Amino acid sequence: MPRQTEEEAILELVRKNGAIRPRDLCEYGLSRQALRRLYERNVLDRPSRGLYVLREGNFTEHHSLAEVAKLVPRGVICLLSALLFHDLMTQQPFEVWIAIGIKAWKPDVTSPPLRIVRFSGQSLSFGIEEHEVEGLKVCVYTPAKTIADCFKYRNKIGLDVAIEALRDCIQQKKATLDELWTAAKVCRMSNVMRPYLEAVT
Repeated sequence: MPRQTEEEAILELVRKNGAIRPRDLCEYGLSRQALRRLYERNVLDRPSRGLYVLREGNFTEHHSLAEVAKLVPRGVICLLSALLFHDLMTQQPFEVWIAIGIKAWKPDVTSPPLRIVRFSGQSLSFGIEEHEVEGLKVCVYTPAKTIADCFKYRNKIGLDVAIEALRDCIQQKKATLDELWTAAKVCRMSNVMRPYLEAVT
């Protein structure tokens, strides 16, 4: 394959997928050398190790979530990062909060910085939504599941954060009371959340 055609094929893949990893190239018979040339010519940017994007890409406010979705495809955006995604908080967390399975390998990712939380059973699988961010599929917990998780991890993120997120969730109609009760049961937070749910109704 001629050099220019190979580089064009890589650029087409990046545009289609939002980002690309060197290991993705083998599937298409493309070389890492061509990828490196595009990076050296400043056509591609490398926001984190092993991840390439278009330098002139149309990045959104959720760019770091798209990066993490590519690097940790089985992870689910959770807690503070999910609150921000659902507009239930305004402060950008320093790390991207992501849930993985109890037995899953810890992702070898240094950038963007991750805050890994391990869930199991229904706590991991319940309430997952798929969103498209910069052409990539990003899995995020629903607002109701995110609120329940915040109460479960209130000692780490602060009870005040969980309460404020619950109030905002109700006011903005991001979730119904039934959805919040169901999520509370799944996360075994019914007794903890009961007085706060009753207070907002």
